[in-house]
Amino acid sequence: MDNKNTEINPEDLPQEEAGQTNSQNEQENTAGEPKPSDNVAELFHSLETKYEELNGAHLRLMAEFDNYRKRTLREKADLIRNGAESALTSLLPIVDDFERALANIQKTEDVKAATEGVQLIYNKFLAYLTQQGVKPIDAIGKPFDSDTYDAVATIPAPEDELKGKILDCVQTGYTLNDKVIRHAKVVVGE
Repeated sequence: MDNKNTEINPEDLPQEEAGQTNSQNEQENTAGEPKPSDNVAELFHSLETKYEELNGAHLRLMAEFDNYRKRTLREKADLIRNGAESALTSLLPIVDDFERALANIQKTEDVKAATEGVQLIYNKFLAYLTQQGVKPIDAIGKPFDSDTYDAVATIPAPEDELKGKILDCVQTGYTLNDKVIRHAKVVVGE
């Protein structure tokens, strides 16, 4: 027998050896191709990672929004509590002027000078109010409007053209940026 020309036929081999060869061939063939279960596991892992990333981003976003909401509520409360600070600080020099006037009124015998001093303080105060957007409401001679005026009395009009018009102003009304903050109390002719 010549060993060079001898071919080994798998059928001639014992069953154990032939089985090993077939399983080795199958493993070699399938090693290059991914198994379906490996693809599912990789897909599941990538989806799980993506879910964790999105969930973490969502939780951080919710925490940031909650912090923003709390901060704005705190700032709003501070504004409400301290919002009038600048307005009141600007009034303090006028209060100082009143204190000096009151102290001097006690000592002075010149009523005219004291009256002029109080008039100066009054004008300073009105200028401050105008600077803040507060304006007095003109009333006398205007037609009565219940949105702007409160009628405290009605009297017979001295002339026919004054019927329904304001004859006297008992208390001055004021507007703040064109919104009535205090109605003028007036006497209306009928």
